[in-house]
Amino acid sequence: MTKNAAHRIISHLKALRLAKGLTQTQLAERIGIQRQAIYDIESGRYLPNTAIGLRLAAILECRVEDIFSLDEPPEAPPITLIGQASPESDTRLALARVRGKLIGFPLTGNNEFREYMLPADGLLLKQEGRFRWLQPQAALEKKILLMGCDPAFEILGGHVARSRGQADLLCRFASSQRALEALSHGHSHIAGTHMHNTGKTEANVSFARRILGDFNGVVIGFSTFEEGLMVAGGNPRNIRGAADLAREDVRLVNREPGAALRSLLNDCLAREGIPPEAVRGFDDQVASHSEGALRVLHGTADAALGLRVIAAAYGLDFVHISVVRCDLVIPGDLMEHQAVKVFLDILQSRAFREEIDNLPGYESSDTGKVIVSC
Repeated sequence: MTKNAAHRIISHLKALRLAKGLTQTQLAERIGIQRQAIYDIESGRYLPNTAIGLRLAAILECRVEDIFSLDEPPEAPPITLIGQASPESDTRLALARVRGKLIGFPLTGNNEFREYMLPADGLLLKQEGRFRWLQPQAALEKKILLMGCDPAFEILGGHVARSRGQADLLCRFASSQRALEALSHGHSHIAGTHMHNTGKTEANVSFARRILGDFNGVVIGFSTFEEGLMVAGGNPRNIRGAADLAREDVRLVNREPGAALRSLLNDCLAREGIPPEAVRGFDDQVASHSEGALRVLHGTADAALGLRVIAAAYGLDFVHISVVRCDLVIPGDLMEHQAVKVFLDILQSRAFREEIDNLPGYESSDTGKVIVSC
């Protein structure tokens, strides 16, 4: 007998044997093999050779193909990929279902590893050209996707995970602009944005409406945190504000266009009358808070845009520039999603608020507050 390495053969031997009133021992004796072999065939551990297969069919009065059948993989569901699948190997995917559409995020590069490996919901199989589920599809009905760049989103995800299976929160890092664009395309349930108020208007609301158009939904406060410049421990360049970024001995690492921190920097430079080209590193970009912190930590930049909480996590000093509120943008038709309801209840919980208040540079006075409903 040969081992069924592919595990694609389904054995119907047990049902056929029982229909004939035969025990495993009786059938094995009539075939001339060990009872263990019958057990292994029925459990799918082994596939018999042709001669044994024909003898089984003769005794059971059926065709060989009645005893064994191929476990054909289900047709690959249509998946909207946000990011690139690996061209060289199978791709692990984190999945969410948004309005019936399956959204897949390749777990590659920085999206795969955060000092621990992130679990996948499915696999894109390169050589076989198909998709394989790694968990029951029903689990996606309780999962919601939040895109944004507030580091505390993962903390909220941890609190949601304690809801005894009522909901699951998948957080995906994205700038405020990319998060809202994903929401507008139906690629997420919730977007986080933290634009800066320059007057009496709510910048997050205005920004959301600019990208989403006639937005019908709710904007809810999530957190308030400090933003500024992350600098090396002891602040060896003596950087005190945005004006110092124009000095020849200071190298900045910037964020990408569409990031709220880049908009903050642009506003600060404009108030100081400093043109962007006067800043060394203005066009040197990273795509996350942590990447900027690492650049400063390893001495390839003197300052990076970031949050006090990130600077503290990497042992860096911090130059305060602004306090900003991060809001959650939720479309109206998704407010009745059961997992969204659980999410909002947890957002209001005392335990979550207390944890937010204990983060460096954070406070929760606006957490759970409805900023606007339209």
